[in-house]
Amino acid sequence: MTESSGAPHPAGTEPDVRLDTARLRVLAHPVRVNVLTLLRRRGPSTAGQIAAELGINPGSASYHLRRLAAGGLIEEVPDRGTGRERWWTALHRQSIHDPADEPAGERAAGRAYAHAVALASIERLERAAQEVPLLPADWYEASFYSDFVLWLAPGDVERMRAELFEVISRYRADETGAPASSVPVSLQLQAFPAPGTVELGAGEA
Repeated sequence: MTESSGAPHPAGTEPDVRLDTARLRVLAHPVRVNVLTLLRRRGPSTAGQIAAELGINPGSASYHLRRLAAGGLIEEVPDRGTGRERWWTALHRQSIHDPADEPAGERAAGRAYAHAVALASIERLERAAQEVPLLPADWYEASFYSDFVLWLAPGDVERMRAELFEVISRYRADETGAPASSVPVSLQLQAFPAPGTVELGAGEA
């Protein structure tokens, strides 16, 4: 499972961060996932700007920013802002967490994080849906909202994920050479058993 942005990572920082148990727990909240995604996409922002973008209370935005900072995922921008206005920036381009590699003691935190990522994706998709009637013609024609039902085993999904990530990596190979018409594009790749098709509660036996 990988969260990423289409923006180059901040100068002087690492492009990727592998989430340990502590950071998984920090990100086990959909609002924090969306706050971090927003900072990675648009760059340094204030709590007020984030609150307006996500439709949340500025006090709530400030709280989640402090939690992300305590987890080492963002930091305050030095020498920027005055008084109560604080600017924050992401420290990494993407977060990486592979459930197949997590230690047994990390399972609960990993599942909570996966739950938060799924909820955050739903919230972003709902916001995107509100914009569909207003999209410029070229972006309306280029966008797609697809839902495919495939009959797959877990190993099939793993192989498909690797192939899809390889395609994405080609498009991210040269982020500095993007044309002037480029904008951040949210690409959500989702693969899970259709609800109601597998027996629940036996996975941890």
